[in-house]
Amino acid sequence: MDNKTVRLLRADEIECRVSVINEKGLSLLLYKDARVDQKILDETFSPFGWKRSHQCINGNLYCTVEVRDGQTGEWVAKQDVGTVGYAEKEKSQASDSFKRACFNWGIGRELYTAPFIWIPAGYVNIKKKEEKKENRDSRYYCNDRFAVRSIEYNSAREIVSLTVVNATRGGQIVYEWGAGNVQTPNHRQPELSRKQIVSLEDEMRRTGVNIEAIRERYHIDDPKGMSVELYQKVMGALAKTKSKTAA
Repeated sequence: MDNKTVRLLRADEIECRVSVINEKGLSLLLYKDARVDQKILDETFSPFGWKRSHQCINGNLYCTVEVRDGQTGEWVAKQDVGTVGYAEKEKSQASDSFKRACFNWGIGRELYTAPFIWIPAGYVNIKKKEEKKENRDSRYYCNDRFAVRSIEYNSAREIVSLTVVNATRGGQIVYEWGAGNVQTPNHRQPELSRKQIVSLEDEMRRTGVNIEAIRERYHIDDPKGMSVELYQKVMGALAKTKSKTAA
């Protein structure tokens, strides 16, 4: 391996997928696909310097990605499990487990530092489906295609600037986030004050971003119990979101 560093993803290698959607807007998550993983593995370790295999363990499909150590000649392995998609179960698990294993090698890990991406309804074409009482958000869908126009990182491999466009609307910019609120990595801060909680609630009402969207994007059970560091990141993202009345 010779201590090779996996490069960061370029803007054109990142996919945008709808996460949460309702009548007020939608949130996006950033992804990479298996083709990007294969290309970066080839670039970093050469086409002959890595290999993949799949194993079924307790009914779950795992992928192992091995890289040859250029100094010792030994194969170093990293493994992860896939999740089931809606169609083509085996193919979905195989692809997902491969992409997850590549995350373990550092490919695309910077996507976990992305800000919360909320786009008000005025900038997207949200349609209503047939009524479904069990899930309010399941009543809506959007066929617009989104793309990352530009992305920048800091020395800690964290995203500090991001621009997303609606490709269906001729490349209209629908989300911009700058580097003004970068926090020191791993800096522990005290819990939120009552004033901060009220400010968070006010911003959620202003933008129309619901608590479920924040939970899913930042992988937390209770947004009101988040750290101050994460709170500042969430508030910075919300501050760049237009008011629902303006949309």
